[in-house]
Amino acid sequence: MNLIERIETARSERKAALVVKNARIFHLTDGSFETADIAITSNGVIAGIGTGYEGERELDATGLTAVPGFIDVHLHIESSLMTPFEFEKCALRHGVTTIASDPHELANVVGTTAFQYFFDCAEKLAMTLLVRLSSCVPATSFETSGAAITANDLEQWHARHPKAALAELMNVPGVLIKDAQTLRKIESFDYIDGHCPLVSGKDLNAYISVGVCNDHESSQLEEAREKIRRGLQVFIREGSAARNLDTFMPLLTIENTPFLAFCTDDRNPLDLKEQGYIDRMIAHAIQASVPPLVAYRVASLSAAQGLRLFDRGLIAPGMRADIVLLSDLNACTVEKVLVGGKLADDICYQPDEMPSLEPFRNTVKCREMQPSDFEQDFTGVHSVIGIRDGDLVTDHLNLPADAEDVLTVAVIERHGKNGNIGKGFVRGFGLKNGAIASSVGHDSHNICVVGTNPADMALAVNTLRKSQGGFTVVNNGQVTGLVPLPLAGLFSDAPAEIIATQLTTLRKAVRDCGCTLKEPFLQMAFIPLPVIPHLKLTDKGLFDVDKFILMKLPEIAHLKETP
Repeated sequence: MNLIERIETARSERKAALVVKNARIFHLTDGSFETADIAITSNGVIAGIGTGYEGERELDATGLTAVPGFIDVHLHIESSLMTPFEFEKCALRHGVTTIASDPHELANVVGTTAFQYFFDCAEKLAMTLLVRLSSCVPATSFETSGAAITANDLEQWHARHPKAALAELMNVPGVLIKDAQTLRKIESFDYIDGHCPLVSGKDLNAYISVGVCNDHESSQLEEAREKIRRGLQVFIREGSAARNLDTFMPLLTIENTPFLAFCTDDRNPLDLKEQGYIDRMIAHAIQASVPPLVAYRVASLSAAQGLRLFDRGLIAPGMRADIVLLSDLNACTVEKVLVGGKLADDICYQPDEMPSLEPFRNTVKCREMQPSDFEQDFTGVHSVIGIRDGDLVTDHLNLPADAEDVLTVAVIERHGKNGNIGKGFVRGFGLKNGAIASSVGHDSHNICVVGTNPADMALAVNTLRKSQGGFTVVNNGQVTGLVPLPLAGLFSDAPAEIIATQLTTLRKAVRDCGCTLKEPFLQMAFIPLPVIPHLKLTDKGLFDVDKFILMKLPEIAHLKETP
């Protein structure tokens, strides 16, 4: 920290390293505008705001509005299907300069090697990557993961990185029953990210009381209101799988801004290309009559303060020079981005600067599947997983297996541990023929497959076995779509443009099978997650999230049909 340089630059006693000239600054303190220069030091800190500043380098911002860099307060970079370096390119184009990422997707496959990889990336990236330490690997004992992270592991990693927060605490039942391992994980941290869908009342009180600071899993307006009243910061999520912004639009008021922030949880390159990022959340909110001051505060200042980052979120002296220059404030049209005082367009990396990806290859270890592996008894009434389009919550339905739009779903253990295959029924995909399969299956990332017939289901899984992970579509014995994800079965080292093209082909292939869901692969990825209500399927079998138990066969038989 060069304090002398800051003081001298602020007072025009020396030239700034960079001056953004004639910018129309939108102040998130009071909503006012000021046309002024922004003087930036050599280490990327704003030294002064005013007129007459000179710089070693100058950027003319005449006609552009300057706002602070946007913050995604919760995501999993692996779920973008890209490496952190490729993700950064996409994020900066949309004005996102800080992200808080939980690597638990990768950690569920390779353990604490995921931590090391992301901390190594954080040191190299121009944007700020806040690495969380994954609290629930695996999320529960009712699934088979590739690795497990204990309280001992977390204590050791926290000692190395004391500023790292505890990532989303999914094990709400573990908190409520005072599980010793869960409480031990909590005790080491003073900042804890939450994960408490549909939790309310005294259970919510108990959960928050252990130090949980936020929650990104609210899906209902009154649920979010209660959490705000209890002091949680609610992360409004608009990702590729779950989209809650419209539901929570009434929360976006000036009074609520300290208790709100924007996040995506996951955002793939095709959605980034077609729908944008935090910039589109801001624009959509303003279009829905949310005041610009509220939308921009939630995207930066409120997010920064909620994350305890007091060096950003405003364009003001002493703040990190994360600056977004807009040609249209209401539409949030990004023209140029500065990250730590550097123009995003100037950032590039050499291959030898990037941490090795080799530890994440060859992780799909299941055996070759046969059609007989997916045969089921279709007689009688069964518990059926009901998909809600755009929602991670699933319904627990009781239906005949031969009812309309009821399909076979299976989860195959792929880490080479036990060869489990959990089977069940699902409704909501709309498939008329074929099968789809994915090695992205939160959080243990076993292979999930949904299909109309056993032969196509077997071919879909075997295709992913050969490609070492990804998404695939099989239609009448032919592979019609494939996005290979050879890194831990979760992400690719291909450029974003190539992944986006593959996703476009995949989208058409799944539509040709009759699928009606907007994001079928992301919806499928949450079928195996036994911490989000109400009915899920893991490699160990059907799981009743409300009772938090694996269902036994006698409990599945002789059910009454849901009206």
